[in-house]
Amino acid sequence: MSAEDYGFPVQFRLGTPADFKNVFTNPVKSTDKYFTVLAIRNDLSYSRLGLAIAKKTIKKAVARNRIKRTARESFRLQRQHIVGIDIVVLARGDAASAPLLVLRKSLEKHWLKLVERCVSC
Repeated sequence: MSAEDYGFPVQFRLGTPADFKNVFTNPVKSTDKYFTVLAIRNDLSYSRLGLAIAKKTIKKAVARNRIKRTARESFRLQRQHIVGIDIVVLARGDAASAPLLVLRKSLEKHWLKLVERCVSC
């Protein structure tokens, strides 16, 4: 795979409030100690990611940005396996102090779960 395959261009992002609202209306959910991940099928040949990391939940900007970078990286690496799904990642309070390896493993489990569940959507 080339470096382009691991990029995160605009087409792979949820950009408008309408995109986020569409995911929040009737999602397939996956939850654990660190994240709540919502997903819904889209009519595209690729998946899109949206991040909703609340300042109320994760107080420090450094921690919020670390969580966002980790979620984007995990999504980029798994993007070939996740097809035709719009995803929104919500962080929970314990994610702020969790090690990066734990966050990555948590997200990988969420991706697998959502792909399995959204096939039947």
